[in-house]
Amino acid sequence: MSKAIKKIAVLTSGGDSPGMNAAIRSVVRTCAYHNVDCVGVYRGYEGLIEGDFKNMDARSVKGIINKGGTILKSARSKEFRTKEGRQKAHENLQKAGIDGLVVVGGDGSFTGALIFNQEFGFPVMGIPGTIDNDIVGTSHTLGFDTALNTVVDAIDKIRDTASSHNRLFFIEVMGRDVGHIALNTGIAGGAEEILIPEEDLGLERLVESLNKSRKTGKTSSIVIVAEGDKIGKNIFELKEYVDENMEGYDVRVSVLGHMQRGGAPSCFDRVLASRMGVKAVESMLNGETNYMVGLINSKMELTPLDNAIKGKTKINLELLRVSDIMST
Repeated sequence: MSKAIKKIAVLTSGGDSPGMNAAIRSVVRTCAYHNVDCVGVYRGYEGLIEGDFKNMDARSVKGIINKGGTILKSARSKEFRTKEGRQKAHENLQKAGIDGLVVVGGDGSFTGALIFNQEFGFPVMGIPGTIDNDIVGTSHTLGFDTALNTVVDAIDKIRDTASSHNRLFFIEVMGRDVGHIALNTGIAGGAEEILIPEEDLGLERLVESLNKSRKTGKTSSIVIVAEGDKIGKNIFELKEYVDENMEGYDVRVSVLGHMQRGGAPSCFDRVLASRMGVKAVESMLNGETNYMVGLINSKMELTPLDNAIKGKTKINLELLRVSDIMST
């Protein structure tokens, strides 16, 4: 095992996701296991620039594996996007005697880490933390599974009132560029239609599908809409169109919003975070840096940060077919 890295810093960046605390815990305790010093960086890259560091040991992370959000906080940093800002961050890392950096975040966070490495040759490792599951190199990002469970729970509750009042509900879930949350929760929640950025159903086909469902005896319907769906300008435009072109439905809209980011991480996300933290630290100690750790075929694997950033995840075509069959 390489002796070059004796002190590792960890930070969380970008949007928070359930499992980030479990990842922090894993990084800190893996460092302790290997007798490596660990430093927590508060408020992401902004904290790097301001030198907002705190020494952490195994006891520093007790009782956080079940907590949502991130104890290290997260913040967007405009200054880190400048060469001068990154220079300040590098100077602070050097002053603190830090040899490597673990970044928990999404593609934007990884882009910053990659540029930082290219400019200063500073070893970095990425742990994918985002509920959107939109990063290449892992089948699951931290928080995705928890977000799915949160959304399905909400759908189940909304369906109760939908069926009681013969209502049609449009439920908007997160997913600006990808429909992974919408597709999975739509199937699990028994949605009649699922609208995602990758598939353009079209307004006329949507109404046609809903009318077909009603003719088969359905008195209420749930439509899951990814926030990045391109059918209408927004979910409220969809509601107006259906109001104008369908009779007999009381159409309502529910935007789940940031509730999808919160809550205690699921068992899956806690285990995944623990595995990712161990892999990130031990890979770095073995001289493997500038990678993202990810879950591929149930194993922890490394993907070059550049590939993780530039790649684009694909929607599961089998799930699309399952969705079509289940909405019959």
